[in-house]
Amino acid sequence: MSIPVAKAKLLDGRKGLIVGIANDRSIAWGCARAFRAFGAEVAVTYLNDKAKPYVEPLAREIEAPLFLPLVAVPGQMEAVFEEIDKTWGELDFLVHSIAFSPKDTLGGRVVDVPREGFLKTMDISCWSFIRMAHLAEPLMKNGGTLFTMTYHGSQVVVENYNIMGVAKAALESAVRYLAAELGPKGIRVHAISPGALATRAASGIPEFDALLEKTKVKSPSRELVDIDDVGVATAFLAHDAARLITGQVLYVDGGYHIID
Repeated sequence: MSIPVAKAKLLDGRKGLIVGIANDRSIAWGCARAFRAFGAEVAVTYLNDKAKPYVEPLAREIEAPLFLPLVAVPGQMEAVFEEIDKTWGELDFLVHSIAFSPKDTLGGRVVDVPREGFLKTMDISCWSFIRMAHLAEPLMKNGGTLFTMTYHGSQVVVENYNIMGVAKAALESAVRYLAAELGPKGIRVHAISPGALATRAASGIPEFDALLEKTKVKSPSRELVDIDDVGVATAFLAHDAARLITGQVLYVDGGYHIID
């Protein structure tokens, strides 16, 4: 699909941060396009100097007022939120769309995972969301919405998903606890669970093409979702119309998760 032309800027005046855009096939990019189409201002981060040339044109396309590095070094994440505080003084939504596992850790059995690889996987794929929620909380003075990206492999065993399934299960549990803790402040928390998508991150999963074909054949919709499907669904949950929806795992997968 493509982002629908918004007749009304449903998120006009809202300000948010989107983390995880690597290129124009990223789920985070679908989210950024949707939020911008609905009137929100969107700040964007990039991973490193190698990624910057791919992300910078996308940031310009959505007129991002903030384009900031977010490298896995101490203090970098805090610096991003400090810049948001300095520029906007507030935050209405955050989209966390990052996950990582070392190749030797992701490619092996869960029972064989080395401690260092496990900690790295959990640090980037789960703890980083918790930390971002901590930093976003004081900026969400009038409430807001926190989003992270998950996958059905958190709930069932998906061949070759391995330790990432464990990390996503932890991430979904974190969503529920954060929703409970931050709800009294009007801050909602969700995990978005897209169907299989041909993204850069997914390319590291062995036999991913076979998974894509299986998803297309078995899902009730008989088609694969795209990044715009995910973006529009995410943007909806940031609207006031969804103010009493929180702590959810929203599947955007053509119904694949309901099929045995």
